[in-house]
Amino acid sequence: MSRPTFQIDDTDGPKFTRAWVLHPDIKNNNDRRLAEPALAEAIALAEALPQLEVEGADIVPLRTVSAGMLFGSGKIEELKRKFEDAEVELVLVDGSVTPVQQRNLEKAWGVKLLDRTGLILEIFSDRAATREGVLQVEMAALNYQRTRLVRAWTHLERQRGGLGFVGGPGETQIESDRRAIDEQLVRLRRQLDKVVKTRALHRAARAKVPYPIVALVGYTNAGKSTLFNRLTGADVMAKDMLFATLDPTMRSLVLPDGPEIILSDTVGFISDLPTELVAAFRATLEEVLAADIICHVRDISHAETEEQAQNVRDILTSLGVPKETRSFEVWNKVDLLAPDRADAVRARAERDPNVLAISAVTGEGLEQLQSVVAEALQGVVRETDLELGFDQGKERAWLFAQEVVLHEEQTDTGFVLTVRWSAQQEAQFQRL
Repeated sequence: MSRPTFQIDDTDGPKFTRAWVLHPDIKNNNDRRLAEPALAEAIALAEALPQLEVEGADIVPLRTVSAGMLFGSGKIEELKRKFEDAEVELVLVDGSVTPVQQRNLEKAWGVKLLDRTGLILEIFSDRAATREGVLQVEMAALNYQRTRLVRAWTHLERQRGGLGFVGGPGETQIESDRRAIDEQLVRLRRQLDKVVKTRALHRAARAKVPYPIVALVGYTNAGKSTLFNRLTGADVMAKDMLFATLDPTMRSLVLPDGPEIILSDTVGFISDLPTELVAAFRATLEEVLAADIICHVRDISHAETEEQAQNVRDILTSLGVPKETRSFEVWNKVDLLAPDRADAVRARAERDPNVLAISAVTGEGLEQLQSVVAEALQGVVRETDLELGFDQGKERAWLFAQEVVLHEEQTDTGFVLTVRWSAQQEAQFQRL
């Protein structure tokens, strides 16, 4: 099959693609977001691809949506002049664009076009690092392409990674293209099944280790990875960039005067997540379902922090996170607030035992965060097996005194005990 691509020539160094961002503000959509923050997020999405150079951006007010062109004819001509003056090569539309609208707009403007779903797929493909992440994104991209075989597909070619977007040269190619995509999806599903089984084994192995799991979740760019690095000393990619982290990362962490935990850094959430990527999100967020504590990290300095927080809550609910899972809201980036506003945020956090005000950059509030998590984990009970030698009578006696022993077997070298204990009891046992 032919695959027309949007080439980037890097023979003389990286070539940047000149892009323009549009946010359609559809007036009859009662669920629409505030236009200015939505446009700012769309620009940040575009800037998350290093080979793009954003030349400009516009909010386009729309009373109604044109079925064939999205925008009205006058606005299309006005934008065409802007694109020509700025020598724009790619237009990014922050919303859903039908295949027909995409074809017509590309013809009218003489540029390539990506909608919000296409752009997020590009970012995910550019960032996915684990085998599972790559497979999930490839499947999402193929499902997205399958709906767009009414036209010759064009796509944004990156300097690394790639989705392999497929498109036939015309109507006669559609069915063979669709069959090829379906065959590729079957192959990817088989590969993914193997990866998922392997990860399930790893998760089962971790379950035998009596370490509670604390998951960091939140809207993209809320500062989760910066907080993760600060707490664990890890070197996870942490940038002021949307989707800097895509694949879940886990590290052990010993809390001060508390237990050892597994801290999990997860992919950031985003509003209007493309349906094609919901499955990929679910797969990467499975660790959240098994978490003993969820720390919802919020960028408290963001203009839409409340809306972002509600979006995260909605996704957690849709994922099926148990209602009994203990959670805290971690209001990050207080260092970016004006002094009066920062003091007000700290005061609100002090009044609510489930809220903590912190700065992952300066370290403010991190001791309190760890202390609160350690205290909350005291009530978490886990079951595990312990091996004790004959010379560890003191430890064995302590376990029976705590009434945590469920079962005991004697071996040639000592005892194997199945215990059910809290994180606090485990920490006490480790200090014996």
